[in-house]
Amino acid sequence: MGELRFGARDLGNLRFAISPLWETAAAARAVTDPGRHVVHLPWIRRAASLGRGGGLGGRTSPPAALTARSGLLAGRLLPAPRCPLAEIEEELSALLATPPEQVRDALAAVPRPAPTGAGRQPAEDPERVLPELAEALHSWWEAAVRPYWPRIRAALEADIAHRTRLLAEDGIHEVLSSLHPTLRRDGDRLRSPDLPADSDGLGGTGLTLTPSAFADRCRVLGGRRGTPPALVYPARALGLLWERRENTDDALARLLGRSRARLLACTGSPSTTTQLAARTGLSLGAVSQHLAVLRDAGLVTGHRYRREVHYTATDLGTALLTRA
Repeated sequence: MGELRFGARDLGNLRFAISPLWETAAAARAVTDPGRHVVHLPWIRRAASLGRGGGLGGRTSPPAALTARSGLLAGRLLPAPRCPLAEIEEELSALLATPPEQVRDALAAVPRPAPTGAGRQPAEDPERVLPELAEALHSWWEAAVRPYWPRIRAALEADIAHRTRLLAEDGIHEVLSSLHPTLRRDGDRLRSPDLPADSDGLGGTGLTLTPSAFADRCRVLGGRRGTPPALVYPARALGLLWERRENTDDALARLLGRSRARLLACTGSPSTTTQLAARTGLSLGAVSQHLAVLRDAGLVTGHRYRREVHYTATDLGTALLTRA
């Protein structure tokens, strides 16, 4: 039984974030153990074929080998997300900056897999683990995760929206207690069989709560260089994640116009004008004009993060899409 101990400063520094790097690694592991990830079987059937033979199979063999063991990627090498809307390139850079001693400790802590004929094992050449792992994860992201990222991210954003409403209505302790059935709050401690047994108190750094579509239990990602640790937990309401989604209904296109209907359908997860232009094929100017109309109608809302504005469908916009 492991635990995380909170202080008053830790509760004040609690935040949410999404980690595309964690999702990529966890997705790779889901393919190797589909029985534990039944909800993802439609995606697993497509993703599993990508790793068979060819160049992608060779490039993604490091995450397949490392995620097959419980300790390495789970919390010893993958960094905690630094910001709520992290990009995978930022997280890969943080991974590559892992101190060498931490890499050696992680390799030593993981049982060495039996020989499979697939070449040398990571422990035989630890200096090359991080570059190979980063390249493999990036290849797997591009081929198997990125094409589906908007819908995955929308599900994770919906989980965060649910938790923040719960925070407003019932308080932080209810949020922490509801993250997972195995997670139990006991005073200033969170206890679970899934947490590391040797965990120290957070020491005022805070904690980042990170929902995951592919996690089957809670994990802790260690913080480093001022970044607080992250508690990864399984996101809720994933039953319809892989349902077949047709193009926007003609009735909605007749109501809003086809371009605005397409834009509204793309705002299930926070997106910038540049991202929306790339997804829809519209010019930046056209996207901005249509977004202004959708915003004035109460169908989308914009939130500034750093130097960008991210647009998301409002409850009214989501209801309109659902009815369509």
